[in-house]
Amino acid sequence: MKRTVYGDDHEAYRHSVREFLARWFEPLAADVRANRALPREFWLAAGKHDLLGLEVPERYSGVAAGDYRFNAVLIEELAKMNAALASSVSIHCDVVAPYLVHLTTDEQKARWLPGLCSGDVLTAIGMTEPGGGSDLAALKTTAVRDGKGWLLSGAKTFITNGYSADLVIIPARTSPSKKAKGITLFGVDTSLPGFERGRKLDKVGQDEADTAELFLDRVRVTDDDVIGELDRGFIHMMSFLPQERLGCAIANLAHAAQILLETINYCRERKAFGQSIGTFQHNKFLLAELVTQLDVTQAYVDRCIEAHSEGTLTPIDAAKAKWWTAEIQNRILDHCVQLHGGYGYMNEYRVARAWRDARVTKIWAGSNEIMKELIGRDLGF
Repeated sequence: MKRTVYGDDHEAYRHSVREFLARWFEPLAADVRANRALPREFWLAAGKHDLLGLEVPERYSGVAAGDYRFNAVLIEELAKMNAALASSVSIHCDVVAPYLVHLTTDEQKARWLPGLCSGDVLTAIGMTEPGGGSDLAALKTTAVRDGKGWLLSGAKTFITNGYSADLVIIPARTSPSKKAKGITLFGVDTSLPGFERGRKLDKVGQDEADTAELFLDRVRVTDDDVIGELDRGFIHMMSFLPQERLGCAIANLAHAAQILLETINYCRERKAFGQSIGTFQHNKFLLAELVTQLDVTQAYVDRCIEAHSEGTLTPIDAAKAKWWTAEIQNRILDHCVQLHGGYGYMNEYRVARAWRDARVTKIWAGSNEIMKELIGRDLGF
């Protein structure tokens, strides 16, 4: 079914993104996988091609697209190329950027946003903590008043872009007695004394993503580094999670769609018992099921994209999109591996790497179980 969510301008932008990735990512793909991080040259090139500042006002070197559908096009093309690529880039320009655009002072915008847009300042957000998982309200990192500033202490883990980031948004507990209502966000320069990175984490999949542990030992920041309102960090995070979860849904589906397309082509070319394996009834019926599940899910995600562009996407609808696309993505890719037979289990094949990459989508940005809990609460239970 023809998608109607995008217009001519969006498709022209899609073409430019594809050209950029063909030039700046495809030749580097093997090296990125080996180094487990995108090189800074990639980020700088992305900045020059205006890919990083879609939500940033022009006065701060951004594009000011004013239309979330451009974000969605970018995420789709990144995910078709590589799931980890979509994760790394979207954290920077689709997750962190809104915090810095909507919650900061003019001075902070001038300090941080031009570098975000150019790729000179790589960003991350340090939500997850060891032992914390999806329970953001239970974070243990502290920010203690010290004269005119704050001393931040704690640990974060599973932080995408964490090993290379120049600026990390750190949620920390400023009023312990207030629990969830006592959390504040800080913009932390990673060159500050007391800020240390752990190893690049050895993940099951998403080899290309720079994922790390972060440690803060009495890192001194000032009131000028507070993002948003004091003690309202948890509320701020909740307000931006729908966009993050929608971004996950967009990436999940585009990633699965690309690998399914490649698998259909493989089933046409691969011969067994004298005929293409796609002509066997079981495989034909299976592929029919998978493309139908993909198309039906795409219709819902497209409606979510439209709603978010209109400012009407609810956290519950975003939760539905996040968990369901993760299920569909993993279901499709598992069948794609099976259809490739033994080759589907070889890391040199894209389908194998995609299958590994997809597993985490049921966990991050709030586990699928948490998404169902949110939806269930909304039903009154």
